[in-house]
Amino acid sequence: MSRPVKDPTKGETGNASSVVLMLKRSFFDEMTMVEPHDILSDAEREALALANAPVAARPLVLVVDDNAANRDALIYYLKSRGIDCVGADGAEEARLYLHYQPRIGLMITDLRMQPEDGLTLIRQVRESERAALSIIVVSGDTDVEEAVDVMHLGVVDFLLKPVDLDRLLELVRKELQIL
Repeated sequence: MSRPVKDPTKGETGNASSVVLMLKRSFFDEMTMVEPHDILSDAEREALALANAPVAARPLVLVVDDNAANRDALIYYLKSRGIDCVGADGAEEARLYLHYQPRIGLMITDLRMQPEDGLTLIRQVRESERAALSIIVVSGDTDVEEAVDVMHLGVVDFLLKPVDLDRLLELVRKELQIL
């Protein structure tokens, strides 16, 4: 039950709730009015949309190696060439990055790691939701059979250590579509 209250806008007795309702209706009617003509042309509206579009996040390279010196050297080299990178100390940490970091567009991994090797990591990636991820393998010692196994898993390339850095940079730029 509402008690009559003096309406300050009209100087007469009325329900305060009805005045508030009228004011709200008036406000929302004004807000939803359609303009009779638009002041922007289609080309201007399109240009404004492009200018205000969110910037896509740059892809990230995941460098996986249990040898900190090798991992850090690759990361330093790629970062010095304008490539965003993160490093993982082995397969377990790499899987965490791949799960939680959607920006990762390329993985560079060593094969000889402990406790899990790179071949196992690559197989797990190929069986996951990140199966299409581009992968480059770097390894210091391998045999032909292992190299063939790796290539059958659809890796981009297999580079022997010491890594030809120019070749690696070329592959990374190609895979990330960086000119």
